[in-house]
Amino acid sequence: MSAVKSKRMPRAVREQQMMDAAVRTFGQRGYRAASMDEIAESAGVSKPLVYLYLNSKEELFTACIRREAKSLVEAVQAAVEPGLPADRQLWAGLRAFFTHTAENPDGWAVLHQQAPSQGEPFVSEVAVLREEIVAFVTGLIGAAAREAHHDPALPDRDVAGLAQALVGAAEALAGWANVTPGVSAKEAAGTLMNFSWAGLENLMHGRSWQSRGE
Repeated sequence: MSAVKSKRMPRAVREQQMMDAAVRTFGQRGYRAASMDEIAESAGVSKPLVYLYLNSKEELFTACIRREAKSLVEAVQAAVEPGLPADRQLWAGLRAFFTHTAENPDGWAVLHQQAPSQGEPFVSEVAVLREEIVAFVTGLIGAAAREAHHDPALPDRDVAGLAQALVGAAEALAGWANVTPGVSAKEAAGTLMNFSWAGLENLMHGRSWQSRGE
């Protein structure tokens, strides 16, 4: 009897393999420097096959942005348990964010370094990710305000502004942590928690900072 022929690799598996190689190459080499030849070689496939599955370098990069963005958002959302106190929810979300960016440095480089510097349509793709994260954090801060007050004292505009500031700080800190030896995800999350929570807690209890003499 002849040996049973091995099955062809399913399209989804092969596409995932190519995407992994693309994220690695774009993250380490940059969008402009990365070539489809290099990505194909890293994935162990032919260049025509990469084009067959993903059409063009631009579409491949867009697909990488979307995949890495979805993975990051899902990691943060999955870590937050709605029944926990507000500070524990924020802590869980921050730890998940920094753990994910530390474990996926090439994906974070694609999202935070490469895509924003390459213009449209990539900037818009990253903007979608940021809006999702900001909306999620806005919900956390709003929940914290409701926990502190039956009638929340923080206006919607203030909550939205705090969420923007917190997400911006997390993005900057993740970029720093990923290139600074010895900084763990827990340490990065603790740094931002210490920086942000005291201020958030004061605001939730009506103790806002006031400039003097103005």
